[in-house]
Amino acid sequence: MRPLNISIVGATGAVGAELTKLLEECAIPVNRLRLLASRNSAGRQVRFRDETCFVEPLHEIGDLETDIAFLCAGSAVSLEWGPRFAAQSALVIDNSNAFRMNPDVPLVVPQVNPNALSHRPRPGIVANPNCSTIQFVRAVRPLVTAWDVRQIIVTTYQAASGAGRMGIDKLRNGTKAVLEGSSEPPAAPFPVSLAFNVIPQVGEIDPEGVTLEERKLAQESRKILAMPDLPLTSTCVRVSVENGHSEAVYIEFEKPVGREQAHELLAQEAGVRLYADGIRKGYPTPRFIAHPEDVHVGRVRVNPGNPRGLWLWVVADNLQVGAALNALLIAQLAIVNRVIGK
Repeated sequence: MRPLNISIVGATGAVGAELTKLLEECAIPVNRLRLLASRNSAGRQVRFRDETCFVEPLHEIGDLETDIAFLCAGSAVSLEWGPRFAAQSALVIDNSNAFRMNPDVPLVVPQVNPNALSHRPRPGIVANPNCSTIQFVRAVRPLVTAWDVRQIIVTTYQAASGAGRMGIDKLRNGTKAVLEGSSEPPAAPFPVSLAFNVIPQVGEIDPEGVTLEERKLAQESRKILAMPDLPLTSTCVRVSVENGHSEAVYIEFEKPVGREQAHELLAQEAGVRLYADGIRKGYPTPRFIAHPEDVHVGRVRVNPGNPRGLWLWVVADNLQVGAALNALLIAQLAIVNRVIGK
């Protein structure tokens, strides 16, 4: 295929920088790469495939023509710039929450629902799901399609990098301050300091006491899995881990299930690395993920008090699996399905 023009909005943030790195390593032919960010980041130099790219200020560019526009700068930027890029025939791949529940916008995890991008969406926009959602649906897909589900209960343990580069910096600076006995910096973007702490709140809390992250996990999973009535509830927790989200997933099925059957289904799932007897010893932890492109599943066990209940421990690199890599896989799927430039 012809080399593509690609733009990355929010290129200097945690996800944008990871996406640039992954794009450099992949096989997509690139004619021109434009790195776009705020005025504060303008002029930065980034090496890409033996060339130097200069970061441009988004609000000062006049030419929006590009084949693919990755938006990695938050919902406000996406709402303003997504339709503008799409109007110039770009395929927009948006990493924010702006368009995910729009019925005209496909919400895509290529390993789970590739048919959602079989043709170019009418708005010209494809939504990249939330980080905690992507690893969840990739892990449970083989189980919930094989067996009827009664309910799912999830507790997430989400890393500081889920709040971007600022989240990483606040965790590092806060931890250093505590260890040195000095004053901690302001907690934002977290509700309270994350250093040596866990926070049972990811996103704003609504009047019913449910956080935005908990809403997203349920709503997005239902859309991606095409299970609009999926009974899923969660508690989303921020933990003092720099990178890598973990999830404790409890699935209750309509009929009793077997651990060996679950192992077999998970072991056959592409992109899922199962930790089980005879396959991989132990269990995954976010600090020691050796294959950041995969979803890691361990501690698979049937509830001793309920033979219909199954527990999973799910770990993934939230900057790769949960954001940048999934966005890149969406682009590759769009190329294969010939929906670029239409």
